[in-house]
Amino acid sequence: MQGFGVHTSMWTMNWDRDGAERAVAGAVEYGMDFIEIALLNAPAVDAAHTRGLLEAHKLRAVCSLGLPEPVWASVNPEGAVDHLKVAMDVTKAMGAEALSGVTYGGIGERTGLPPSEQELSNVARALEAAAAYAKSLGLLFGIEPVNRYENHLINTGWQARDMIERVGAENIFIHLDTYHMNIEEKGVANGILDVREHLKYIHLSESDRGTPGEGCCDWDEVYATLAAIGFEGGLAMESFINMPPEVAYGLSVWRPVAESHREVMDKGLPFLRNKAQQYRLI
Repeated sequence: MQGFGVHTSMWTMNWDRDGAERAVAGAVEYGMDFIEIALLNAPAVDAAHTRGLLEAHKLRAVCSLGLPEPVWASVNPEGAVDHLKVAMDVTKAMGAEALSGVTYGGIGERTGLPPSEQELSNVARALEAAAAYAKSLGLLFGIEPVNRYENHLINTGWQARDMIERVGAENIFIHLDTYHMNIEEKGVANGILDVREHLKYIHLSESDRGTPGEGCCDWDEVYATLAAIGFEGGLAMESFINMPPEVAYGLSVWRPVAESHREVMDKGLPFLRNKAQQYRLI
């Protein structure tokens, strides 16, 4: 998981054959090193078709997801593990390198209370089993802290660090996201420093999830701190342009964050790449 990538929501959130072909073509057009594929419906994915596309274009991939409500790990750890195993089987079959995201819970999962020890214990149990299965497949397995409005379990880098150190699996890593960090951390630098050796992947997302460089994120702080810790993982631009209603609801996206994917790719991508080059991250 190295280099510069893009979340395929830029082109599609439906990973069928047509969506896969459109997203891969778009990523190749912009010279991406890898793509991040959202596995909203893993059993429906034509893994062989995707693998063929990736191999033909020498494009690497990672996958991500959030758990649907019936299998939230905090209340149904066994169901969560079963769901994650299916997703990991598809991830492996596609030739992707890792499964990450809100692998510990759901987007929109909130009880109205701080996480209980029972909830965290259930999550740890599910993550331990999922990481072990990922290892058996030769995959890395990540967790992404998200903001308090999307999930009540893990919102900050230090919470993610504490959870994966509790689990203790060598192939589990932390996946940060500048959008969520802009809400939750006491300075983005502190969030990165809190997880330093566990950080293998980061979403580069603007404060409004729109075009990078046009919001409130302090990108020099982000990149300088990544350089300071010797970050060598994946840098993935994420901006949500094509949202199905159920995903938009979970993410609380109520208006367009940019006029088109072209606006984000033609303005935001060069901005982020230039910053990464400036700080010698690519």
